[in-house]
Amino acid sequence: MPPTPQTLRRRRLLAVVVVLLVVASVLVYLPLTLLAPLSAVRAEVDEWAPPEATSTSITWPAATATAVGALGYEGVLDSAGSTDALPMASITKIITSLVVLERHPLASGEDGPSISFDDADVARTTELQNTGGAFAPVTAGYSLPQREVMEVVLIDSANNYTESLVDWAFGDDDAAFVAAADAWLDAHGLVHTTVVEPTGLSYDNRSTASDLVELARIAHADPLIREITSTRAIDIPGVGLVENSNELLGLAGVTGIKTGTLRMAGANLLFSAEYQVGSSTVTLIGVVLGSVDHVVLNRELEATLASVAASFREVQLVSEGDAFASYTTLWGEEASAVAADSASVLVWRDEAVEGEVVADEVAVGDEDARAGDIRFTVDGEEVAEIPLVLDDPLEDPGALWRLTHPAELLAPAA
Repeated sequence: MPPTPQTLRRRRLLAVVVVLLVVASVLVYLPLTLLAPLSAVRAEVDEWAPPEATSTSITWPAATATAVGALGYEGVLDSAGSTDALPMASITKIITSLVVLERHPLASGEDGPSISFDDADVARTTELQNTGGAFAPVTAGYSLPQREVMEVVLIDSANNYTESLVDWAFGDDDAAFVAAADAWLDAHGLVHTTVVEPTGLSYDNRSTASDLVELARIAHADPLIREITSTRAIDIPGVGLVENSNELLGLAGVTGIKTGTLRMAGANLLFSAEYQVGSSTVTLIGVVLGSVDHVVLNRELEATLASVAASFREVQLVSEGDAFASYTTLWGEEASAVAADSASVLVWRDEAVEGEVVADEVAVGDEDARAGDIRFTVDGEEVAEIPLVLDDPLEDPGALWRLTHPAELLAPAA
């Protein structure tokens, strides 16, 4: 039986409704899927593996006290022997020079004011000759600039020039110099150091090994002191060739600073030394007090410095391009978060090196491609922060995947 006109009308209406529903669905579905925002992609993090710690031993000299530090490191790295305040002999002249420079500043390359010598300076020299103290020739009526006087003091360790320098700076008043030295020591935290006269001839000029490490640090930071004490020899008008009393200078990496000797207290050396560790230069500072003599001190200190330098190591923290996190999208595209730069750090002995990877969620199509960073610490102190970037930006999956994966696109973020 053929459909009635009424049935045909209902069928046509139903078809129109279905078409309209399909069209409406398409009009909603297409933009919903094709234009739907993509969720940020989370990282799978690969933890940074710390280097294996090392422990080394120091070969110490057979001296009363020894201590070693390094520029960039606070305090003393290691020490051996007595912690008491001991006679420091002519190391005192470093303190004397720094106290004089505080009153009469002199920059590297400057000569400074002229210092004249008179009969009192000649008489002082004669007295020192008779007592065996170190001295340099002096003549009444001649003069030298401040720098050259300090060169004779610090290179030749001449006691007569030391006293003449102090008389020029503070007048013929020992108490004024001692008061200035006390104030300088207090201002620099050298609370275990005592200076009663400027040359170091007195056994009452005393300091601890730890204080003297700090003194070496202060002296090394002064360009003029560092320059003078690193000089092997120099010709001074009216004095002649002045050779450095530090015979270790230029050997075993030693770059300065000052010897000291007293008959009943032995041989002393306040030193600085430089060593190459990987791509880094390590500057060691320290002191030896109470060695048998300078021949023994020099020989034994070479072994000490070599063992201290060997206790440093350069740790490669990260190389540019190293991967620390990975990203995988729902449609199977992959990328890695890699280090944007290289970094290394100098480590003393078994200092703990740690690295923390912080990988961010990344957006698809992010041209910046920044993916976080990796932060490094040595014994808890941050030493480097290296950015992480994507090695390849994540791309949009395209229309086909979007149209065929509505569930993944429209699912709420976990």
